[in-house]
Amino acid sequence: MREPYFWTVTDRRTRASAPMTKLLLTPVSMLYRWAGERRIAKAEPVDCGLPVVCIGNLTLGGAGKTPVTDAVRAHYAGRGIRAASLSRGYRGSLTGADRVDPARHTAAEVGDEPLMLSMSGESWISKDRPEGARAMKADGVQLVVMDDGHQNPTLKKTLSVVVIDAANPFGNRHIFPKGPLRERVADGLARAQAVVLMGDGEMPAELNGFAGTVLRARLEPLAPLPPGLYVAFAGIGRPARFFDSLQKQPGVELSDGVPFPDHHVFSPSDLSFLTKLAGERRAKLVTTDKDHVRLPKDIQDKVMRASVHAKFEDEAALARLLDGVSA
Repeated sequence: MREPYFWTVTDRRTRASAPMTKLLLTPVSMLYRWAGERRIAKAEPVDCGLPVVCIGNLTLGGAGKTPVTDAVRAHYAGRGIRAASLSRGYRGSLTGADRVDPARHTAAEVGDEPLMLSMSGESWISKDRPEGARAMKADGVQLVVMDDGHQNPTLKKTLSVVVIDAANPFGNRHIFPKGPLRERVADGLARAQAVVLMGDGEMPAELNGFAGTVLRARLEPLAPLPPGLYVAFAGIGRPARFFDSLQKQPGVELSDGVPFPDHHVFSPSDLSFLTKLAGERRAKLVTTDKDHVRLPKDIQDKVMRASVHAKFEDEAALARLLDGVSA
């Protein structure tokens, strides 16, 4: 979905804040909050017999949790622990518990984020998280890194980490669909032991009383793009942030940035438009890793990837936090 403009506007006096729209959405927002709270309160989390480190967030849209998941999984792998990510496989057609194979699976089958994670480590999917965790244990996995499951109460968590976009922490601070929040901020933080503030921005006031660990991180390029002119496109939570990051790379000139909704499936007409636009601008096409895995195989070689990773300001603090979880 494309993020409504009023999700980021907090001033009720401005037309951009859409006060009437938000008023009409209030009952739905209250129902969404009630359903989520009831689900968490009534759940009996399953202990799968493995440590589970959950990387989640409090809002809809991109906050950087998948790169954090990748970094956490890599930390444990570096300690000799067989750690694997577990995702629900959003929009994927496979419904069981499966280990993702990038040579065999497509984004349409397993979802874009699990496929992307499978290219740098071990990645599993399962609509039923406890079923997935049990299958992972049976296969020899020693630690589960759950990608996006903070509001999913079905699997018992050993450590819960919430990723927050420091530049836009909670949008207009309303719950979906009135705003981008999945739940009340206080409720979500109460179930977390750590927070990762991603990118530049002041510490949100809501974290002043947070008793857990607060880490700072940013998304950095894995490798710089070759200097030149580019047409960028992205179907992620906040495409503008991706376009801005490209322009900060030395020698990179962005001719145009084309946004698409999050998890967008690129049609032949989309690809024809992008190819024609790049040709007219005499530019190279570039996109994110997440978008690249959704492209047809015959198009992937024609589009560059601007790969990023999560770089933590205090690597030692991250290590102390994660090493507190024993496999």
